[in-house]
Amino acid sequence: MSEQIVIVGFGPVAARLIDELLPAVRSGLARLTVIGEEADAAYNRVLVADLGVGRTTAGALALSDAAALIADGVDVRLGVRVRRVDRARQQVVLTDGTTPHYDRLVFATGSRPVIPNLTGLNPDPAHPVLPAGVTALRDLRDAEVLRQAVAGGKRVVVLGGGVLGLETALAAAEEGATVTVVHNGPHPLGRNIDRGGGAVLAASMRNCGVRMAGNARSTGVEHNAPDGAFSALLLDDGSAIDGDLLVLSCGVRPRVELAEGCGLSTATGILVDHKLRAHHEPHIFAIGDCAEVRCPDPSCSDCRAARGPSGLVGPGWRQAEWLAEYLTLLAEGTGEGSADGGAVDAAESLPELPTEKPGVIVLKARGMNMAVAGDNAAEPWDEEVLTAGAVNGRPRLQIAQWADPEHGRYVKMTTRGGVLEGLVAVGMPRTAAELVSLFERGDELPADRSLLLRLDGPDQLAASGNTDPARTVCRCAGVTGTKIQDAVVDGCSTVAEVSGATRAGTGCGGCHSDIKDIIEKHFQAAAAA
Repeated sequence: MSEQIVIVGFGPVAARLIDELLPAVRSGLARLTVIGEEADAAYNRVLVADLGVGRTTAGALALSDAAALIADGVDVRLGVRVRRVDRARQQVVLTDGTTPHYDRLVFATGSRPVIPNLTGLNPDPAHPVLPAGVTALRDLRDAEVLRQAVAGGKRVVVLGGGVLGLETALAAAEEGATVTVVHNGPHPLGRNIDRGGGAVLAASMRNCGVRMAGNARSTGVEHNAPDGAFSALLLDDGSAIDGDLLVLSCGVRPRVELAEGCGLSTATGILVDHKLRAHHEPHIFAIGDCAEVRCPDPSCSDCRAARGPSGLVGPGWRQAEWLAEYLTLLAEGTGEGSADGGAVDAAESLPELPTEKPGVIVLKARGMNMAVAGDNAAEPWDEEVLTAGAVNGRPRLQIAQWADPEHGRYVKMTTRGGVLEGLVAVGMPRTAAELVSLFERGDELPADRSLLLRLDGPDQLAASGNTDPARTVCRCAGVTGTKIQDAVVDGCSTVAEVSGATRAGTGCGGCHSDIKDIIEKHFQAAAAA
């Protein structure tokens, strides 16, 4: 008998898991049921803002084809929710009254946007009812709301200074909307970037036509437009920021309600071990934004420093790929005709999912480039901070910092023993590319740090900054420049074609310009030959 696998959720991470399980489904090893709340199959939620400003299409965002999956034998159920999980009977109870059985259940429920507690908004975060003219920009319907506002040159207010809010603001301003970003703290990206980098980033945003309202605490929304729609965001100092559309970009929260309801252990996310199994429940797994890898072993040093779900699509995709291999091995050992359980032993001996390295935050827009990673808060004169932890021969932290606020340029390198522990690069795209590459590889920086700054100098304008073909171009999907180049040689001539062949560019979209550069350089060389 083949294994029945049920996946709850149909977002980008679930789509990757489904793709990786398809060989097992086609061979009869596994039967697969996918349950999605939305009427649409999985699409790239990260690029919803691009859809909202007219830079892409819904078709280009699609990550799965429901009809094709059904033709392959997958049971796809769209527009239906899981009411509860019955662990005793190993079944899920759906809102349409059906109760699919599972041998293995995978939570891929993702996260939901945080709805701030403001007067005029529904305070229930699980079931918010947003007034007309207010959107969290999470799904395809939200994108249409933004599209209408941008097309009409309306006033857009973005509440939140995170990277998605900033990207939305920049894109909307570039396409003709009047945009104001309202955020708490003195500068945007307050949790990720140091004071100097944040100040240069804010100035660069203003130079790109985005109004910045920092140190602002919101208290409520006004909806006094003629049709009862949003008209202003109210602040605690008694002022108001008028607008026609309010975009809430206040972060996300893992969706763990179903898991809590069936008695699974949760913290920020659903607690899973290094094989992505729910604590004390070998039949249930969790991946992506809803999963928190923190095993029950109190002596595990990796889990002691764990920070909860990353919120990035790349780690979720790597979890999906690992789990698909694990579930396939389990299915081989429990399927009809299996002999001695060797496949089950192989599954249990599969190396655990590697611990994720700290993520890199990248912001790219016309006239704007920024990369931030690691711990970059320390300043060169913070002697107490720089020497903390420098014991038993461990080197102290060192800071190299350079700023040119007038031209929107700033670089900071926080190193220990010459290896980056944190970085900030604003307005220095080639330097940023090289620093990110060094950070991800854990390589030592050159002793003369100014060599890195020169990558963006006038004598390097014709260079690409990092020409190593083996470097990782798409960090979300882990695709190297060599693989992209091979796809171009094989006939791919657009970013979309490269994405279809390699999966590069199907995550955050920050590598689209790099993919385009590789394509253009290939055809320029061919034309010159």
